[in-house]
Amino acid sequence: MKQGKRDDGFRMSDVLWQQIEPLLPAPKPHPLGCHRPRVPNRAAMDAILLVLRTGMQWNALDDTGVCTCSSAYRRFREWVDAGVFATFWRLGLLEYDELKGIDWSWLALDGTMTKAPLGGKKPVRTRATVAKAASSAACSPRLTVFRWPLKWLRLTGMT
Repeated sequence: MKQGKRDDGFRMSDVLWQQIEPLLPAPKPHPLGCHRPRVPNRAAMDAILLVLRTGMQWNALDDTGVCTCSSAYRRFREWVDAGVFATFWRLGLLEYDELKGIDWSWLALDGTMTKAPLGGKKPVRTRATVAKAASSAACSPRLTVFRWPLKWLRLTGMT
């Protein structure tokens, strides 16, 4: 059962909507020319922001009555591809920089805290790792076929 539209504290304000609306691309025409009317952009944005703020699953949107999950996610992907959220984020940073000021000197774009395993190199299979794999394959509950190279079999006298 869907609930009616009510103010649950998660709908965006009119001021925020007036800033976002000009960034939205025009809807693409349907390829067949006829389709159900689109969900209003504001309802889709309310649903997207609800998911992003709460971390809820997209499928849970159907029970909120704000917008269907499929419409919200489809619009989210469309707007991400159009760069709406990146542009809005940039404009918000610039406005905050004007109001409060951002000390850009201490910010980092990207960083890493750990080294790559094995120094970023691919591991080399040695005889020891091959033998270890063979012994673990024998103990494994799965049926694993392990083939020894013929020259090893000749050396061990197993041929």
